[in-house]
Amino acid sequence: MRKMRICILGFRGFPNVQGGVEKRVEEVVTRIANNKDCEIIVLARKNYFPKEKRVKDYQKVKFCYLFAPRNKYLETPIHTFLGVLFAKFLNPDILHFQAIGPSLFVPLAKILGFKVVVTHHGPDYLREKWKGLSKVILRLGEFFAVKFADKIIVVSEYIKDYLEKKYKRTDVIVIPNGITIPRLATSTEILKKWELKPKKYIFTACRFVPEKGLHDLIFAYRKIKNPEFKLVISGDADHETKYSRNLKKLAKETQGVVLTGVLTGELLAKLYSNSALFVLPSYYEGLPIALLEALSYGLPVLVSNIPQHYEIPLPEFRYFKVGDVDDLAKKIVELYNLGISEEEKQRYSKLLKEKYNWDKIAEQVFEVYQTLNNS
Repeated sequence: MRKMRICILGFRGFPNVQGGVEKRVEEVVTRIANNKDCEIIVLARKNYFPKEKRVKDYQKVKFCYLFAPRNKYLETPIHTFLGVLFAKFLNPDILHFQAIGPSLFVPLAKILGFKVVVTHHGPDYLREKWKGLSKVILRLGEFFAVKFADKIIVVSEYIKDYLEKKYKRTDVIVIPNGITIPRLATSTEILKKWELKPKKYIFTACRFVPEKGLHDLIFAYRKIKNPEFKLVISGDADHETKYSRNLKKLAKETQGVVLTGVLTGELLAKLYSNSALFVLPSYYEGLPIALLEALSYGLPVLVSNIPQHYEIPLPEFRYFKVGDVDDLAKKIVELYNLGISEEEKQRYSKLLKEKYNWDKIAEQVFEVYQTLNNS
């Protein structure tokens, strides 16, 4: 009897690819592949992996690289369509879609006889970057996911409540994003590259898209008179846009703002470890892994007061009014000076270990696979 075979599609792939979905999938499926009697096959997007970086397997996860055009609008649908057809030759027990855009092809997967799991990472049609027809397609993808998938996983209670009210589906499963508690990176050598000093900069890490609110963060930083700290932003755009170009121009024109580009692994760990304050000014999120990471490093945080951020219980003073640049500027200075108490650090550490533990999360996802495979 062969192992249960799971095919994952609807995202870029991993390792070392920017994105919360990519991070979640990597953390979950590598654990399942290493600890369970289960075969995991990832259908990655070829355009994100030069030939020399493609692997047949990584931490016991197998990879197939399929064509995807490097185009904001066509990349996801073309790759997912090809992935569903290609999966027929792999004969998986379960096809697992990531996000609602790729879920446009859930009906095709059902027609081809697959058992389907969808992870809903958030209603992407609320993101500023999607307009007109794109929003319609994303809404349709969500509809197909909820109506036709055998199992629906969501990353937050907010999304669960949203789907239950909108579609009356009552078997939605909440499995949050997680974090690995890191070791603090004590070395500060890398900071010299950007002329930074430990605990003399505030930090954020995300993609350069409007809903992340990075423009608000830079404008707020500009309002601070003679700041004694720099603003460091790690990340970039997946596809260069007018917004990302304007954001980089704004950063370049603002003294004290440092753009590092996309960082992962040890380099990112060193920037987290030496930061004085982590700021997330988002207008929209699923369940932000970057915020969980910041808390895992014991950092004081400042986040916008959107519903998704309230799922992680923070004191009220750690929120600012979303979109309010004056409030953001004021709170940055206050919380930079305030720091974080040892008691608050310990409270977050306990919360992360109990609720946002990748080992437990992987176990929960595997249980969904087992239940569906045995049905």
